[in-house]
Amino acid sequence: MFQLDTIKKVTLGAILIFSGSAANATELKLSHQWSTKDVRHKVAQIVADEVAAAGVDLNIKIFPSKSLVKPKEQYNFISRNLLDMSVFPLSYAAGQQPAVSLTLMPGLVKNHDHAARLTQSPFMEALQEKMAEDNVMVLVHGYLAGGFVGKDKCIVKPADVEGLQIRAAGKSFEQMLIGAGASITSMSSADIYSAMQTGVLNAANTSSSSFVSYRIYEQVKCYTPASKNIALWFLYQPLIMSKDKFDDLNTEQQTALLAAAKKAEAFYLKEAKTQDAKSTEIFREAGVEIAEMTQANFDAWRAIAEKTSYKEFVNSVEDGQELLDMALSVK
Repeated sequence: MFQLDTIKKVTLGAILIFSGSAANATELKLSHQWSTKDVRHKVAQIVADEVAAAGVDLNIKIFPSKSLVKPKEQYNFISRNLLDMSVFPLSYAAGQQPAVSLTLMPGLVKNHDHAARLTQSPFMEALQEKMAEDNVMVLVHGYLAGGFVGKDKCIVKPADVEGLQIRAAGKSFEQMLIGAGASITSMSSADIYSAMQTGVLNAANTSSSSFVSYRIYEQVKCYTPASKNIALWFLYQPLIMSKDKFDDLNTEQQTALLAAAKKAEAFYLKEAKTQDAKSTEIFREAGVEIAEMTQANFDAWRAIAEKTSYKEFVNSVEDGQELLDMALSVK
């Protein structure tokens, strides 16, 4: 009887210790706007899974498909400690931090390997210093390429957008497209489908991943994807976090989080390189015409961007010329 009572007490004690440990675990909320099939969700999931496996009393709860915070509000919410983490198209935050509009500058990034070099450059360090002023830090770097879709025709050269109502991700692309004669309707990539469906948009550009994730192939006639050598559209979409929340973690939790981020970043780069070809095949299988942007087309867009987006950035952003030069210096 004594032995049985002892066993019961030991078992009860173990349950209470385990329950107490679970109750004391820190939970971080991570919001993003994409489906659970999207590469950006997979990046977030890798971080969450690796941290959970580390056993450091740290849990990351992911809220996909803009189910917690509206897409463009996430940076501001993190800045104010109302949200812990997000996989976030950084150019969305240009209203709060104008310098980040340089992370979606037409023709600035050449290819995925060049994008990776940019994330490890003094240019990115300078941007992160500005983000730190907003209480935002980068955990996982990542650029994604993208292209154009047209509801009724192909978009390959500047003349193709004249008179069209188009969605562009970020102020810099909007400026370039206006310079080419388009009219802009601003929205998140999550809203492109319904805007195409209702006739609000004639064309759009966003990442290859978003075009697939949001099934845009159901609403368009033509797709101009990023190719291996030519991609006008590159957008920095890191996994970001509240600096205050990171600083509040203990050393073991911080170490586990950074190790998880390193693994997720390697996956992100590898997968980003495959997204463009995958999206092309998916659009083709859906019966969408596939167009190709030539180097001459790219150069024509870049010439307009230099007169509009680049010029406006330098004139309106403090240290704009210095930041642009830093980015352009990365070969």
